[in-house]
Amino acid sequence: MAQARTSMQELIRRRSRAGFVGRGAERAAFRSNFDIPPEDEQHRFLFHVHGNAGVGKSFLVRELEQVARERGALTAYLDDGAGSVPEVLELISRQFAAQGRRLKDLERLLSAHRERRHEVELAVATVPLAEPSGPSAGSVAVARAGLVGLGMVPGVGAFAGALDPAQLAQHADRLRSGIGARFRSHEDAQLVLDPESVLTPVLLDELSQAAPAVPWIVLFFDTYERTGRFVDGWLHAMMTSERYGALPATVVVVTAGQLPFDSARWGGFGDFMTDLPLQPFTEPETRGLLAGKGVVAEPVVSEVLRLTGGLPVLVSTLAESRPADPQDVSDPSTTAVERFLKWEADPVRRSVALACALPRRLDADVFRAALDMDGSDGELDALYAWLRGLPFVSERGGGVTYHDVVRAPMLRLQRRERPRIWATRQRGLAAVFTQWRTEAEAGRSAEELWTDEGWRELRLAELYHLLCAGESAQLSSALRDVVDACEQGESVAGRWARVLAEAGRDAETGVLAQWGRQLAEALDSGGTAAALGLVLRGTGVEPSLPGLPSPIDHEVSHGWGAELDSATAARAYRTRAVARDLAGDPRGAVDDLSRALDLAPDDPRSLALRGEYLRVLEHFGDALRDLDRALELNPADAFARASRGATRLSRHELDEALADLDRAVGLKPDYPWALVRRARVHRALGNQDHQLADLDQAVAGDHDWAWVRCERGDALRVAGRDEEALADYDHALALEPGYGSARASRGASLANLGRHEEALADLNQVLEARPTYIWALLQRAAVHRHLGAHDQAAADEAYAARLAGPGEEP
Repeated sequence: MAQARTSMQELIRRRSRAGFVGRGAERAAFRSNFDIPPEDEQHRFLFHVHGNAGVGKSFLVRELEQVARERGALTAYLDDGAGSVPEVLELISRQFAAQGRRLKDLERLLSAHRERRHEVELAVATVPLAEPSGPSAGSVAVARAGLVGLGMVPGVGAFAGALDPAQLAQHADRLRSGIGARFRSHEDAQLVLDPESVLTPVLLDELSQAAPAVPWIVLFFDTYERTGRFVDGWLHAMMTSERYGALPATVVVVTAGQLPFDSARWGGFGDFMTDLPLQPFTEPETRGLLAGKGVVAEPVVSEVLRLTGGLPVLVSTLAESRPADPQDVSDPSTTAVERFLKWEADPVRRSVALACALPRRLDADVFRAALDMDGSDGELDALYAWLRGLPFVSERGGGVTYHDVVRAPMLRLQRRERPRIWATRQRGLAAVFTQWRTEAEAGRSAEELWTDEGWRELRLAELYHLLCAGESAQLSSALRDVVDACEQGESVAGRWARVLAEAGRDAETGVLAQWGRQLAEALDSGGTAAALGLVLRGTGVEPSLPGLPSPIDHEVSHGWGAELDSATAARAYRTRAVARDLAGDPRGAVDDLSRALDLAPDDPRSLALRGEYLRVLEHFGDALRDLDRALELNPADAFARASRGATRLSRHELDEALADLDRAVGLKPDYPWALVRRARVHRALGNQDHQLADLDQAVAGDHDWAWVRCERGDALRVAGRDEEALADYDHALALEPGYGSARASRGASLANLGRHEEALADLNQVLEARPTYIWALLQRAAVHRHLGAHDQAAADEAYAARLAGPGEEP
């Protein structure tokens, strides 16, 4: 039988690559792992590469990916081009598809996630808020997992780490309620509130389906010092627990970053992972690399050893230049690229290498934009292919980037020796990105653009080059962008912080570097609200307060003064208000909205939002004044109309409440929140049939919103239709097992049906989680009396009486 044979060219290519990269022990450990079945105790499921910048982590990871591909593995490579777990899953899906394996179910859900995220980002600032009796278990889990702190819920991350999880969860429930009013299914809401819980099980199912067709599946996570902030906990849960389902045993994960793995989190996984700390090349590895490029003269080799310290990116750069004399070897840590260019005879290539260091990332289009030269497509394609083959240029995110160790001195060389040309080229690149951004904006709203990753990258590139060119007015523009970016969540805002830091570093502009650093620190410590506070204080809109991050040092901001116009400052306050309310501080939210309205008095969104928060705080007169004004400015605002109807209901102005809620439903017929509020008005008016009709319509509009199901169950129970009520309570509890109000009401219906032991079990479960739930205590007292446990009944009644305060409804 004929056997497939590897070509000579392929064998030569493999050996040449192996000889170039070194790291034989690391590659051998990784390669041999594929010969060990997952069931064997010697098999490793995780490899972690770590070491200082320039030590060759990314290059090794790419080599390991090639090794995996040669063993038939399905692979995906992720780096800091992703800013959240959903973006990671997008890249995995895209790269698997390029290898012939479509993850169709995951693609469908990712598309739905993008759409729902966009919808909620448009609506979250005007979400009507329900008042559940207590947080659901699902929301507590979300809060404890810190998902809101990762930008999964826009504007919520600010206080996620500082609050009691149950308190935060209660407000997460309120956001769930608002999302339910917007979306038609529980899954839609989960895709926005907790996308990992929906997307990750689908990923694992897809991997399980792919596993029989390929020997291995290998996932590579590079630049882990950045991506680990949002990936590490998710990856740990996916690999060490069954929270999301079963991960196929043929999955291997490789991570690479500057730091060792977090032993506090991963310590128990030590027997299943291999640590690969990278040091500079050894002398034999350095000599071997140089010899492979024809650099063998001992004086030259000794000089390379002395100057590079074995740092791979520098050794490989000098090896490519093939120095023949020690005097041809200069310190590559400061002029690595200039040393390389000295040995490049073609002046065109020299200029190309320098010019292409200016963009943060390159693709074929950016490559052409960076060059100040004419040429045919064939000539430019050949130059781009040459550039991509340089040892300090690596593939990343559909394009290429220069290694920082080489790019930094190249930028420094151009900036210091030719400052006017530097500024001119930076402005030229900015103009190109401005043109591309403008073309992408045609016919689209600002809200649509901010959810478009492609548009955001064009804007970031444009901003970076303007800042590098020294356009000081652009700092204010960048901070306006930060305000808008915060509405999209922490991962998007973090990219603006990073571009400020990069421009500050590359242009040696202290104020930009300080802004970038402080914004990143604020996002890490306090989420988007903290970042917005820094922007407001740093631009002088808001005075500094003790204990908060200091505003930007005026000594480093000379010539770069930053200002916010009143409309942007108002948006910043409004966005921070949403974060404060969701973090359990509606009074703080009202304060921020008052500041927003001082700056933009006729903003109907801020008026409607403050009116709703005032309603929740039971300041009904003030709420009505805001909502009246909001409706004068925007009569078609269904949210403001429904909120005013709910406010009037709280004031027992039933006819007026009914008129408002009728109008809200007329404006938005599939508006479950307004329908439930109108049902409450009908209940107060004694119109039980109308009440149930509204609740039926609300359930039809969103059959998987637990709050709506519980409301209809309560109405059916009061109407004596306990069997039907049980069906609604069961449905609500299937969606939210920790929904205390639904379980207590279920207990009451079970008691009405004579199923007292089951009723007692439900009520006990509710009161174990929430001992001060007065209504449940009284229901349990009634069940105890029916069962003859009079002492226990009396104890429950007495405790309920002690808990009840003025105005308390049992």
